[in-house]
Amino acid sequence: MAASPGPVATPPKPTWEPKQQEAPYPWLRPTIRIRLTLLYGGMFLIAGILLLSIIYMLAAQALHDAGGLAFQVKGTNVQISSDMCPQLGSALNNSQLNEAIKDCTAAQRQHALDSLLNRALLALVGLSIIAFAFGYAMAGRVLSPLGRITRTARRVAGTDLTRRIELDGPDDELKELADTFDEMLDRLERAFTAQQRFVGNASHELRTPLAINRTLLEVHLSDPEASPELQQLGKTLLATNERSEQLVEGLLLLARSDNQIVERKPVDLAEVADRAIDQTRAEASAKGVDIRGERAQAVVQGNGVLLERIALNLVQNAVRYNVEQDGWVEVTTELQHGQALLLVSNTGPVVPAYEIDNLFEPFRRLRTERTGSDKGVGLGLSIARSVARAHGGRIIAEPREGGGLVMRVTLPA
Repeated sequence: MAASPGPVATPPKPTWEPKQQEAPYPWLRPTIRIRLTLLYGGMFLIAGILLLSIIYMLAAQALHDAGGLAFQVKGTNVQISSDMCPQLGSALNNSQLNEAIKDCTAAQRQHALDSLLNRALLALVGLSIIAFAFGYAMAGRVLSPLGRITRTARRVAGTDLTRRIELDGPDDELKELADTFDEMLDRLERAFTAQQRFVGNASHELRTPLAINRTLLEVHLSDPEASPELQQLGKTLLATNERSEQLVEGLLLLARSDNQIVERKPVDLAEVADRAIDQTRAEASAKGVDIRGERAQAVVQGNGVLLERIALNLVQNAVRYNVEQDGWVEVTTELQHGQALLLVSNTGPVVPAYEIDNLFEPFRRLRTERTGSDKGVGLGLSIARSVARAHGGRIIAEPREGGGLVMRVTLPA
C-alpha cells in the first residue's frame, strides 16, 4: 500500500491586488459637456474683459480730454469752500486757486474711473457666472443625443440587441451618427441570431451521431460472445467517441459563453467550488493529490452551471497537471473589495511566465500546440476565461514559486 503523503506547508497566498480602474474624483472627469462649458464661458469672459478694457480706456480718455476750467477771482473778501475739495479755502491767489481746482478735478476723475471699474468688474463676474450656467445647460441640450447613444450602447453591451436609438430632430451630424449606429445594430442582431441558430443546429447535428455511436459501441461491448480483440477495439472506439463528445460539448459551451449572461441569479462561489471538488475528489485520490482550502461565502449574480464549469475546469487542471508525489491543490473563495474571488493554487511543473497567455488559447497546452494526451481536449481554460468575461469578471494565471500555478477568478459581487 502506498504511504500517505505527509503534511505540507500551506502555500503562500499571492499578495498582489487587481488594479483599480476607477478615477479618484469621477466628478472632475473632463467630459465633453464640461469642456464645452469652459469653452463657452471662457470665450464670454475673454470678450467681457476686452470690452471692459476698451470702455475703461475710452472713458479715461474722454475725461482727460475734458480737462478743467481756469477761474479768475476779483474783488475783496471772497470766500471759496468745497466739501469735495477742502484745499480751495486755502488759495490766496488765482494761480493757487486754479492749481487746487486742477488737483480736485484729477482726484474726482480717478474716483469716477475706479468706481466705474469696480462696478464693471462686479457686473462681469455676475454675467460670467450666468454665462457658464447657460453654457452648461446649452451644452447638455446639444449633447443629449450623445447621451441616448451611450445609454443604448450600454444596453446593447448586455446583449440586448433589440434596442435602437431612433433619434429624431434635425438631420445633423448627431442624427447621422445615431442612424449609422442603428444600422450597425441591425447587422449585429442578424449576425448573432444566425450564430445562435448555427450553434443550436450544430448542437443537434453533432451530438446525435456521437450518441448513436456510443450506444452501438456499448451494445457490442455488452455481447458476451464478442472476442477479446473485438472487445479491445470497442473500448478504443468508445474512448475516442467519448473524447469527440467532450470536444463538441466544449466547443459549443465556448461559443455560448462568449456572450453576456442575460438571466442572472444569486450563486455562492463556495458552493460552486465544493461541487467541483466533489466531482474531482476521486481522480485526486487516485493521483495522491490532497485538495484543501477554506471557502467563505461569496455570492455573485450569474449562471450557476457556467460558474461551476469554471471551478471544475480549474480544479481538474490543478489535479491533472500536478506532481507525482505529495501534491496538493488549494481552493479558496472570499469577498475582497466588493468583489468575489475564487483562487485555485496547486503544486506542479514550473511554468514560465511567458507561457501563461498561451494556456488560455484553445487547443494549446504548455509547450504543446495540439492536444495529444488523455488529460482533456485543450478547451478548459479557454472556456473558463470566456465564462468569466460573460459575467463581467476576469481570470488571471500567475506562476507559483516552486512550480504550479495560482489561478485567480475575480467576479463582481
